[in-house]
Amino acid sequence: MRLHRRHLLTLAGSLIGLGRDGWAFAADAPVRRRLVVVMLRGAVDGLNVVVPYGDPAYHVMRPTIGLMAPGSDAGVLDLDGHFGLHPALAPLLPLWRERRLAFVHACGSPDPTRSHFEAQDFMESGTPGVRTTPDGWMNRLITVLPAPHGPTRALSLGATRPRILAGAAPAMNFPLGPEAGKPLPLDRPRVAAAFAALYSGNDAMDIAFREGRAARRELVADLAKQTAADNGAPPPAGFPATAAGLGDLLVRDARIQLAFADLGGWDTHVNQGGATGQLAGHLLPLGQGLAALADRLGSRLDDTVVLVMSEFGRTAHENGDKGTDHGHGNVLWVLGGRVAGGRVHGGWPGLAADALYQGRDLAVTSDFRSVIAATLERHLGLSDRQIAAVLPKPPSASLPSLFVG
Repeated sequence: MRLHRRHLLTLAGSLIGLGRDGWAFAADAPVRRRLVVVMLRGAVDGLNVVVPYGDPAYHVMRPTIGLMAPGSDAGVLDLDGHFGLHPALAPLLPLWRERRLAFVHACGSPDPTRSHFEAQDFMESGTPGVRTTPDGWMNRLITVLPAPHGPTRALSLGATRPRILAGAAPAMNFPLGPEAGKPLPLDRPRVAAAFAALYSGNDAMDIAFREGRAARRELVADLAKQTAADNGAPPPAGFPATAAGLGDLLVRDARIQLAFADLGGWDTHVNQGGATGQLAGHLLPLGQGLAALADRLGSRLDDTVVLVMSEFGRTAHENGDKGTDHGHGNVLWVLGGRVAGGRVHGGWPGLAADALYQGRDLAVTSDFRSVIAATLERHLGLSDRQIAAVLPKPPSASLPSLFVG
């Protein structure tokens, strides 16, 4: 069977990280403001991340997994007299005190689904309840940012393109850590030479292919410099090393404006634990990683916003297996230099029986898209028209107080 050039471009694109519909653009110019999104897949328990220890119903609902008030053994880290931070997230407390970290509680999707797949799809497409949206909101964001839109504009830390970056705009998939820089089939000299000859022309497909290859070579070279600085020592396992590597890469390559990473393991139906245990074991490297990212960014943190989100929250009551089940409202994290930090934003509905969503979950008072919209407007400087292109049906309520300046 004879392969056409478009089929070969699709194959090559999957090898170098470009989508099938990548287009040609001029070389990227340095960018100023950046957005990093971290997705916690599996539905993290926001009520045990930012703990409403001042709500009396919390302790009644969670007799074994609930966290104690500040000052107690393994108690929460006080934030504002009502909310406390899980002690495993202590590495983030300096950022809170510096007012570079904020939370939006009772935040989530207006869609009632409790399906991980559907809820993640809605959050990544930016269109809750709509199953036919073909692209992700971060891919649409690429198209409204000032040109040029080269393949290194957006980076996903993984082997495959996530739903949030699916679409026509070019984006790179690139794992950090042990898999970073690992040779691909397209790196073999004979294969590379064959594709180079095939795409030696000047049309859009040829230029897009060459730009994608060049982008990957540059990223591999950047990471090689970092490895040399470590004198061959392997990085620590997990997110702290990945986040530190991302921070170094963002400082070194000013063309990268958008980045995405995801972490699994948050579906804690059984033996979730409280101050210690399963959830705490996941939160510790997450907090360490975010702190490492902020540290590596240095002064560039002033021009960066990091959003940490999860598809939905978990039930207010613990279950019979000392865990929690699929819920509704959650907490969304916002980290960055221009964030109105040191505050828990959003309307807190409380955990009284008559305030719970469907009688079992924390209610949603802030649509997750309102956080994205505020970030697009106040951080990236997008107009209402541009925001509507990224979020086709933006929520009516906004969060203007989420950013300063």
